[in-house]
Amino acid sequence: MTEPADHPLVAALKPLVDAMGAELLGPEQARSDDVVLAWEGEDVIAVRLPQLSESLDHILAAMERRHGMPLAELDRKAKQSVVRTLEARGAFSVRHGVETAAGALGVSRFTIYNYLNRENAARDE
Repeated sequence: MTEPADHPLVAALKPLVDAMGAELLGPEQARSDDVVLAWEGEDVIAVRLPQLSESLDHILAAMERRHGMPLAELDRKAKQSVVRTLEARGAFSVRHGVETAAGALGVSRFTIYNYLNRENAARDE
């Protein structure tokens, strides 16, 4: 059998797993809440999903890399775009998600709610 790290399933999934902040493990290391993936009937790899709060930190770090600067240094329009993306990805359903995002963006919780309310009002028109 191909080594798990060299397996085509692992190679195909690695960018997604990295983007989510998940962890790849050998199937023998899987816990009951991990996702074991099989290829042609054989367990190849297990994916340990991150806790939601860790996932939010990972999303914020990825957004900083994408923008090439700390999120707090973005202009207002770019920050609004970040908030829209975070909302679409469910970041504000995580406990303390608004506070975490506000801290990363260098704005208040009130500002985050303002951005969300404006976005929802514009959608309703």
